Amino acid sequence: MKIATYNINGINGRIENLKRWLAQANPDVVCLQELKCEDKRFPEQALLDAGYHAIWHGQKSWNGVALLSRYGEIQETRRGLDGDPDDTHSRYIEGFINGIVIGCLYLPNGNPFPGPKFDYKLKWIRRLTAHAKKLQGFDLPVALIGDFNIMPTDQDTYKPVKYKDNALFRPEARKLWLELLKLGWTDAIRKLYPDDRIYTFWDYLRNAYDRDAGLRPDHFLLNGNLQSRLKSGGVDKDVRGWDHSSDHAPAWIVID
Repeated sequence: MKIATYNINGINGRIENLKRWLAQANPDVVCLQELKCEDKRFPEQALLDAGYHAIWHGQKSWNGVALLSRYGEIQETRRGLDGDPDDTHSRYIEGFINGIVIGCLYLPNGNPFPGPKFDYKLKWIRRLTAHAKKLQGFDLPVALIGDFNIMPTDQDTYKPVKYKDNALFRPEARKLWLELLKLGWTDAIRKLYPDDRIYTFWDYLRNAYDRDAGLRPDHFLLNGNLQSRLKSGGVDKDVRGWDHSSDHAPAWIVID
């Protein structure tokens, strides 16, 4: 079973790129982030034509998450997180697919630091952690997947000193990431590549992609029931180089 994550950065504007990648990579399940479209504008039919059922949680111009599956209709189990009734952002959707609970998330960016956006980011991570703790109580394989907007270690950025005051690399966010992992979650890509610099994002500015000046904010967290089934994983870096590409590349894992 091949599971992928892809911050598409505007699904309708990049639908042809998405369909091209789906046909090339053949993932079984895909977590999409940053849809930037209202629910009624989600390209459901185009994805059905490509062989994927979907559930989605959209928002006009911003945010948005979706789950795609080649296994048929998805049983949705949750959209949004508890803990803040005033939060209207579309950042979390969860479904039951082929025996696995999969939460697709788009964690807040948090920049500029310091400020209210960073405070919101930290609060959102704490809400995610509370939900992740509940998920650990399930006697089921569970994965939390998506754009976490966190670079956990120096390995996850090409130039750590440049990002010392960036919300994705601030020690406050990284500390909360570690607290999340201590609940029993495994960072799948880091488990597979403990010593390598793996990137999933290259800025549009300063020729970052060609210089391989990348970051790793996109992650797969697997619970104990699932991490033992992890076989392989990687990043489809070439997709970032396509015309009209997202600034992220798709990442993927394979489980048995």
